[in-house]
Amino acid sequence: MPQVLEFKLPDLGEGLTEAEIVRWLVEVGDVVAIDQPVVEVETAKAMVEVPCPYGGVVTARFGEEGTELPVGAPLLTVAVGSTEGDLPGDLSGKGADGAESSGNVLVGYGTGAPAARRRRVRPEAISAAAGPAAQPAPVPVMDHAPAPGPVPAPVPGEASGPVAVVSPLVRRLARQHDLDLRQLTGSGRDGLILRSDVESAIRAAANGTAVAPSVPVPLPPTSSGPAPVSAPAAGQRIPLRGVRGAVADKLARSRREIPDATCWVDADATELMAARAAMNGAGGPSAGPKVSVLALLARICTAALARFPELNSTVDLEAREIVRLSAVHLGFAAQTERGLVVPVVRDAQSRNAESIGAEIGRLTEAARTGTLTPAELTGGTFTLNNYGVFGVDGSTPIINHPEAAMLGVGRIVPKPWVHQGELAVRQVVQLSLTFDHRVCDGGTAGGFLRYVADCVEQPALLLRTL
Repeated sequence: MPQVLEFKLPDLGEGLTEAEIVRWLVEVGDVVAIDQPVVEVETAKAMVEVPCPYGGVVTARFGEEGTELPVGAPLLTVAVGSTEGDLPGDLSGKGADGAESSGNVLVGYGTGAPAARRRRVRPEAISAAAGPAAQPAPVPVMDHAPAPGPVPAPVPGEASGPVAVVSPLVRRLARQHDLDLRQLTGSGRDGLILRSDVESAIRAAANGTAVAPSVPVPLPPTSSGPAPVSAPAAGQRIPLRGVRGAVADKLARSRREIPDATCWVDADATELMAARAAMNGAGGPSAGPKVSVLALLARICTAALARFPELNSTVDLEAREIVRLSAVHLGFAAQTERGLVVPVVRDAQSRNAESIGAEIGRLTEAARTGTLTPAELTGGTFTLNNYGVFGVDGSTPIINHPEAAMLGVGRIVPKPWVHQGELAVRQVVQLSLTFDHRVCDGGTAGGFLRYVADCVEQPALLLRTL
C-alpha cells in the first residue's frame, strides 16, 4: 500500500537555523527520483539545491517562493509505493536494493545521484497513489494560488513583458522603491533576479547613478486653512537576515565572549614584492596562474602558526579548556554583493604558495558567483583579512568566532623608510594581529607578528626556517 512521506528542511550547515525558498524545482504531480533536487534555497551562507531522499509523486509543497522556513519545517510530501505495482510507472521510488529512501536527508548541496526527468502525473493517479489509508498531510502554505487579500500594485513597466523574478519579497522590495525590474540583469541561474540584485540597484539609485524614487509635491495653501505640513521622511528598515544577519550574530557573539587585543607593526615589503615578481616571471608566458600577495602571506601564516600553535586554537567554555588544533584551515575575508563571507582553504599547512593561491582563486570565484557551499564557509581555524584592498592602512577587526586570532594586512604603498642606514623609498605595509587573550599573552602574539613581519621583509628567511 502506498504511503505519503513528509520531507522536512534539513540542517544545511553549521549554525544554520533557517533558509529562504528561492525557487521550486518541482511542482505538485511531478515524479521525483531518490536524491533529485526539489528546491533551491538561500541560507545565511550560500545558495543550495536541496535533494529529496524519497522517490515518488509530489503530493504537496509547503511555502511560497520567498518564504523563510526554519530547519525541520515541512518542505513537501511524496507518495511512495511499498511495492512496484502500487504506483504507475517508476513512482515506487525504490533503489536497486529495494530501499525507499537514500538516507541522505542532511545533504545541503546535492549528492552524486543523477536527477531524473520530471514527469507530470494525472491528478487521479496522485489520489490513487495516496489512497484512503495514506497519512494525512499538513495543509500547504501555497500550491498554486496566493492567499486571499488585496492584489499589490504592479511594479512600473512590469506588465508589458515577463520578468525573471520568482520571489515575492524581491517584487515587494522593488515596488517599495519604485524600481523597474525589467531594467535589471539577474545574477541568479538563467538570469533570475535575486534580492541582492535589487538591493544593489537601490544603493546605486541612492548614490545618484540611477533615477531616484519620485517624491510627492505638497498641495499649495488654500483659504480654508493653513498649508498642509509634510510628514517627516520615513527611515528605511533593513531586516537583519541572510548573510547580514549571520555576520551580525557572529560578530556580536565574538565581542561578548572573546577578550581580544591587537598589536601591529610596519614592515618593508619590497623584497616580498620582488620575490613574487621573480616567481611569476620564472615560468614565462605559458606558466600557470600568477602567485598573489595574499597567497604568499597565507603561506607565511601557516609557517608562523607552526611556530606559535597557541594561535591556531579555540576555547571550550563548558569544559574550560583551550583546544589546540592540528590542522590549519585558513579563512580569508571576501567582500561580495551578498555581504562579507569567509571562504576556508582546508589543510593549508600542507600546501605551498601555488596550491594556496589556486584554492584562493577558486573560492573567490565561487564567492563572486554565489556558489560557495556551507562546507566551504565553515570550519576555519585562523583568518587572514586583507583590508588593504579597500585602500586603508590599518584596522582592528573582530575575531571570527570561535577562532583565536586574525592577521590583518593593509595596503602596500611607497613610503620613506630607513634601509641599510639610509633614507629610501620602500614598499611598506602595516600588519596587525587581533588575538584572544585567553589563549596566549602578548609575548606569544608579538612573537607571531614579528615572525610574519620578518618573513615579509626577508622572504628567504621562510625557506631557511621550514
